[in-house]
Amino acid sequence: MKELVVLSGKGGTGKTSLVAAFAALAERKVLADCDVDAADLHLILRPKILRVEAFEGRRRARIVADRCTACGVCAEYCRSGAIACHPSGNEAVAKTYRVDPLACEGCGVCGLVCPSRAVEFGSGRDGEWYLSETRHGPMVHARLDPGGENSGKLVTLVRKRARELAEERHLDLLVVDGSPGIGCPVIASVAGTDLILGVAEPTLSSQHDLGRLAGLAAHFRIRMVVCLNRADLNPEIASTVERWCRARGIRVVGRIPYDPVFDRAQMQRKSVVEVGDGPAARALRDVWQATLAALETPE
Repeated sequence: MKELVVLSGKGGTGKTSLVAAFAALAERKVLADCDVDAADLHLILRPKILRVEAFEGRRRARIVADRCTACGVCAEYCRSGAIACHPSGNEAVAKTYRVDPLACEGCGVCGLVCPSRAVEFGSGRDGEWYLSETRHGPMVHARLDPGGENSGKLVTLVRKRARELAEERHLDLLVVDGSPGIGCPVIASVAGTDLILGVAEPTLSSQHDLGRLAGLAAHFRIRMVVCLNRADLNPEIASTVERWCRARGIRVVGRIPYDPVFDRAQMQRKSVVEVGDGPAARALRDVWQATLAALETPE
């Protein structure tokens, strides 16, 4: 099975729109939305959810009130400020200490310093992940709760479940919609993948962030290709980005022109290739064919 991850150095480059188009064009694939902090591929593909599972991202401390002696050592050592005195007590003391689960980082220091061993640790809910069916095939996606932790761990879980689903259904391709930037969720998205498609715009900020993404790909020794979205809005910078890519041995798989059809397609909750055959749709088909050829070509 081959795996393609679509990324962008910054948000708003059209990455999800490309993945939605690829979903309509690709055959024998599983889709995975790994932008768990702000997932939106489901808005276009309208999945029917078949399975929902809770995600437990981090462990949290809890003080057992009956064991607490109110010595305050745990609060003294807590660097997160998550432990405070509580007005309720027990048989031994008038007040006890409690942990704010939203502030707790799960570091474990309070458990190490507590003389009465009143601190316990357990997992808590940080989000949920879904196995769904779309009009273009199966999809695994997720949602991190507000304030939820360990987005990288959730991304790893989504990719694992998507791979398992591909094996169960004997499918040949996994297409991943990744997060913008180069942080933890992105690193979790690219580990062990076959190819990165970087989506860039003809702007200086996008060019800068594309360089950071290329550095990440080089660090993990993952092949990368690039496509330019809205390329005709600034042809001069678009040409500069292409020259920059060629100088670093990065293949440019196509240019996508600015086209209002993207807005119309989103309002219809469809991909661009499903609503017409204009310049953008034709360019997307060319980009898909070039990306597929790069994915199937040995390094």
